[in-house]
Amino acid sequence: MDRVELCREKMEELFGGKPVTTEGNDPEFMRILQRFIFGEVCYLGSLDNKMRELITITVLAVNQTLPQLASHTAACLHVGATPIEIREVIYQCAPFIGFPKTLNAIATIDQVFEQQGISLPLESQETVTEETRLEEGRKLQEPIYGTEIADKYAYLPKEYAEAVPRLLTELGFGDFMSRSGLDNKTRELLILVLLAALGGADLQVYSHAIGAIRAGNAKEEVLCALLHGMPYMGFPRFLNALNAIKPVLEEEE
Repeated sequence: MDRVELCREKMEELFGGKPVTTEGNDPEFMRILQRFIFGEVCYLGSLDNKMRELITITVLAVNQTLPQLASHTAACLHVGATPIEIREVIYQCAPFIGFPKTLNAIATIDQVFEQQGISLPLESQETVTEETRLEEGRKLQEPIYGTEIADKYAYLPKEYAEAVPRLLTELGFGDFMSRSGLDNKTRELLILVLLAALGGADLQVYSHAIGAIRAGNAKEEVLCALLHGMPYMGFPRFLNALNAIKPVLEEEE
């Protein structure tokens, strides 16, 4: 099949609909967009439709492109992602994009859930308490990242040298990574794409590429995930991410 036929096939799989031909005010642009994303990019690499759509909603949340987030939340559900999986993808954005933008994304996915008759709030996925969140966060963080954050910011005044790594561990790993609903392999891959989409986070992209591989992702999956996010984040941030992880990709197994 050529990319026009592939686009038609993929649009049916994801949205249960057909691509634009001459409809709307800007059919030329939509044909370019749909044939590139759904006729080419969606067929490159090993990831399945569900994983690709989780990647897509991650980048859309980062970009705060909320109308598209709504459409792709529906597509996520259409290809078999559960509401809890979708919610976890959005929740874990908070340490990276901040709470206000995450709240915007939560409001968007909740609206889609309500439209589709999904009862809210969803079942809790919390696994830690106030007393255990630091300890449990460290258990998840240190096997993948060691103590690099504490070591890197040891130069700060004592109060901050203690607080910065602790806050990161408690929030990023204790409050979010510890939650059920997504496995750590998936979480790490999505965080890598999230950081690439942010731009200006090359050091973190490099670290999380290592983290994604240590969590069980193959190098090809890392490449495929970044490539799939490219139409939504743009070529410059995609290429910057590739440059940042070049040493990881070139490293022998």
